[in-house]
Amino acid sequence: MTADDANAAGGLRGYYPPISPYAHGHLDVGDGHSIYWERSGTPGAKPAVFLHGGPGGGCGASHRQLFDPERYDVLLFDQRGCGRSTPHAELEANTTWHLVADIERLREMIGVERWQVFGGSWGSTLALAYAQTHPERVSELIVRGVYTLTKAELDWYYQYGVSLMFPDRWKAFVAPIPESERDDMIAAYRRRLIGDDAAERIAAARAWSTWEASTITLRSDPSLIEGFAEDTFALAFARIENHYFVHGGWLRERQLLDDAHKLAAIPGVIVHGRYDMPCPLSTAFALHEGWPRAELHVIEAAGHAVSEPGILDRLIRATDQFADSRPA
Repeated sequence: MTADDANAAGGLRGYYPPISPYAHGHLDVGDGHSIYWERSGTPGAKPAVFLHGGPGGGCGASHRQLFDPERYDVLLFDQRGCGRSTPHAELEANTTWHLVADIERLREMIGVERWQVFGGSWGSTLALAYAQTHPERVSELIVRGVYTLTKAELDWYYQYGVSLMFPDRWKAFVAPIPESERDDMIAAYRRRLIGDDAAERIAAARAWSTWEASTITLRSDPSLIEGFAEDTFALAFARIENHYFVHGGWLRERQLLDDAHKLAAIPGVIVHGRYDMPCPLSTAFALHEGWPRAELHVIEAAGHAVSEPGILDRLIRATDQFADSRPA
């Protein structure tokens, strides 16, 4: 169903009204990490967990608004090293599999057997890794802007591909890197983001984060770009994201696509913008081929960001679709 289809069927859906958490705190997950968590909606209602993007992006107030607060009990958390979790921008003991274990700790903390898992962008990567590791814990799976950290996906965004669509913004992205190092932009940024020069770290973090913010929406969003360039956010976002990408997410090549058969018993929805620059639509198609039980919705006239109207509409419809389905 495209955005135009949804509009014809009764108008595009938007966020639920703003809501505050009814509980929040920090969970010591070991390795020196403490992760921030919060719960919103109705205590004891349908359980769900929201996995934010990045990695390193953190969860925000609008993420609570993706779920009907009367029918959901939603847990959100800031993944290791970002948002309100501590220590800030920390890379040690910070891998995909640490985060998968953290999700299980949070599930056990709130005392549910199964829950809906919702993730977008990097959150979709983490959602797939978690669901393939613990399929018995997932009642439904909703993924948006599918990303699986294959070499082809990383090269498309950080080496050659999106650079052709945004040559002006690519010029700004490569500017901090000498020409002699531009054959591997992820590695070149890595050296600066973990280096001893604090000013260079911040400059690299801003450039890395700004590249992403300036290419994820179909139409440029100056306020989004400004937010991504803020020093505290940019440092965690760039350092953690780059750290994960240098290591390929600690996944074998195509792992999440090759293991999609492990999702066979899980109902789900895949939402992807046709003009998603960071995350090529072909990846969502490949996932759907391996997980045919899921619905695939390609949103016309949309890029990558959750806030784009057609994408947001379909995600709200997806959470509504599963709202009254209780875990067996």
